[in-house]
Amino acid sequence: MTHEDWQAARLAALTAEDGWLNLTDRIEIAPGRLTLGRGDHDLRLSVGPDLLGTLVLAPDLTARLEMPEGQVLDFAPGPGGFDTLRIAGLILEIHIVEGAAALRLRQIDHPARCDFAGIDSFPFDPDWVIDAEWHELPVPVLRDIAMVAGRSDSVRQTHVARFSHAGQQVALVPTHIKAGRPMFVIRDATSGHETYGASRFLIGEVAGHRVRLDFNRLHNPPCAYTPFAICPLPPPENRLAFAIRAGELTPRDH
Repeated sequence: MTHEDWQAARLAALTAEDGWLNLTDRIEIAPGRLTLGRGDHDLRLSVGPDLLGTLVLAPDLTARLEMPEGQVLDFAPGPGGFDTLRIAGLILEIHIVEGAAALRLRQIDHPARCDFAGIDSFPFDPDWVIDAEWHELPVPVLRDIAMVAGRSDSVRQTHVARFSHAGQQVALVPTHIKAGRPMFVIRDATSGHETYGASRFLIGEVAGHRVRLDFNRLHNPPCAYTPFAICPLPPPENRLAFAIRAGELTPRDH
């Protein structure tokens, strides 16, 4: 995939109906029956009708929505891996993190999505396409990764990406796997100045004992676009003292 094709795919994913620009609510929920809508209900939403219906969350975290007219609508697996339901110009999603459920709500025609001005990036720099050593650890390591809002997540680390930059030895730790590829959460000397302060994400491409790190594809985390996302923070190894002037810049409204 060319860099231009990657940028187009990135923009399409961000501005999609199930992207991050139109997320309006995230409310933690427990199994039971919960009325929801913009009115005075168990789950008070910021958008949508005054009464949307009654959310029924089973102990196994499957869900259905009972409409005021008596119709019952089941949530079904969505493209993001969580059960979703589309209704009344909204997308409802049962978001599960570490066994706990939350209701996430997206407004399909939200102005932030429909009027999005685009993604600003550094110019492409071929020097920031690095083929690193993909070093397998002798024994996998279970480690805690800090998340925003004081949360944490446990991940199993099996590899480290090693390369040198300006005479410095770098060993990047992958924190998650996305579509079978390692994801790195990185902070560098541009963070908080030219780029988003918390971190940027990078997906590696593994080929045998090497992993391609195209830092031109460093992209902003969901938390750069919505307060309702839960994003990992970079582990100590991924907090770099040098500047990576490649990839996405701080979003315009930040």
